[in-house]
Amino acid sequence: MDDLSPLPAAPLTVAAGQAACAPLDLVANAATAADLVRRAADRGADLLVLPELFLTGYELPGLTADPGRHTTGAADPRLDPLREACAATRTALVVGAPTRTEEGEVRISALAFDRDGSLAATYDKQHATPNERAAGIAPGACGATLLLDGWRLGLSICFDSSFPEHARAAALDGCHAYLNGAMFSPTFVAKAGGFLFPARAMDNTSYTVLANHCGPSGPYVGGGHSAIWGPLGELLADAGTADPGLAVAEFSPRALRTAREEEPVLVDPGLTAPVRQRFVSGAL
Repeated sequence: MDDLSPLPAAPLTVAAGQAACAPLDLVANAATAADLVRRAADRGADLLVLPELFLTGYELPGLTADPGRHTTGAADPRLDPLREACAATRTALVVGAPTRTEEGEVRISALAFDRDGSLAATYDKQHATPNERAAGIAPGACGATLLLDGWRLGLSICFDSSFPEHARAAALDGCHAYLNGAMFSPTFVAKAGGFLFPARAMDNTSYTVLANHCGPSGPYVGGGHSAIWGPLGELLADAGTADPGLAVAEFSPRALRTAREEEPVLVDPGLTAPVRQRFVSGAL
């Protein structure tokens, strides 16, 4: 098969997690995230994906009013419980958090921790919504591909998934899966599960993962239904509205190969996507 990148040699078990988070309480939310890491590991997960801004909640006015207090990053000791949980269970993690650039711009980001608990990559949401921009959130300028056990994983956050080009850019970078942490309402998550994420999967013959909030956060209420779809858009797991909840599924190299042979959407040499620079992490 003429593919964009070699297929992984072994399966990967992935979990999409959800739980209520405390407004602007990074310490409490890090503890919740660490508990979800352990729960996911107990179910055999190699990787856990958590929602957008999970470590603070979707609290834009508070984030931008006091970014020094509420943003985070690699050196933040408040993230130690996450590092410890990942290292103890040998489970990688992608979790939503606010970050701040050296120039002081606040961004909505996804932090990726490797199996040793080290921060391996930070992805900044490229498609900030109009409300986020109005609140002072700056969009990111670069896509991100994570490497884990031979799997290439494209990162996205919430509104990114509404742009087909964003998922296609990941696929054209050789990604086998597209991971999204979101704040979707009950109404919108029904659309996401009904057609948006299955379409992103089948558009690119890639696994897709949605980790969504399942309770109140800022001005919104998350609709739960964190879920995982196979590379032809088939639903593999759905966490429903459980709090805490996990959707767990195995990514299969054989199923990926079969899907890409059945639907060869990635082998056309004329494929392009209007994307900017991407970075590729070291192995998780």
